[in-house]
Amino acid sequence: MTTVAAGSSCDAAIIEASWRDTEQFAVLYDRYAAQLYRYAHRRIGPEFAEDVVADTFLAAFRRRREYDLARPDARPWLFGIVTKEIAGRRRAEQARYRMLSRAGVDDTVDGMADRVAIAVTAQAVRAPLAGALGRLARGDRDVLLLIAWGDLSYEEVAETLQIKLGTVRSRLHRARRQIKEALGGSDPTTVLGENS
Repeated sequence: MTTVAAGSSCDAAIIEASWRDTEQFAVLYDRYAAQLYRYAHRRIGPEFAEDVVADTFLAAFRRRREYDLARPDARPWLFGIVTKEIAGRRRAEQARYRMLSRAGVDDTVDGMADRVAIAVTAQAVRAPLAGALGRLARGDRDVLLLIAWGDLSYEEVAETLQIKLGTVRSRLHRARRQIKEALGGSDPTTVLGENS
């Protein structure tokens, strides 16, 4: 039985080791579950986030033999799965944005609000921002939020969504423009990363 130490190996080696010893896959859970949960929580709320993360790891575990071992970092792969799981709960995500746009709840888009606070007062932006996020096309919203909340680079988003880098850039540009228009010309997304 091959054992991979939690902090010593690339994700691809852990996945490969899990082919022989399924318990090795838990290392990936330990590395990425919190990140995926924060991302899912922001997108669809706490009532669905745990289930989405559990479903993500279950799907990843089932597909681990299909993983491209030439890719040492599994984070984009896992974010791709969680994004698809969230898409399966599109109605919940849309309902959350509608509720937040009406209520302006304090814990709404906390990661985004932290960044928005640089350009505008976060409290004034929360409701219109939630409404604007809810109106974005799914692909545009996925790109924007993977960069903003998933903290992925443009290249990682391209890998995650299995799209071209140019498509990432055009979707992000379109999403930022629509958010800016919805906020009356304020652009809270300028700090969302020029990670290119």
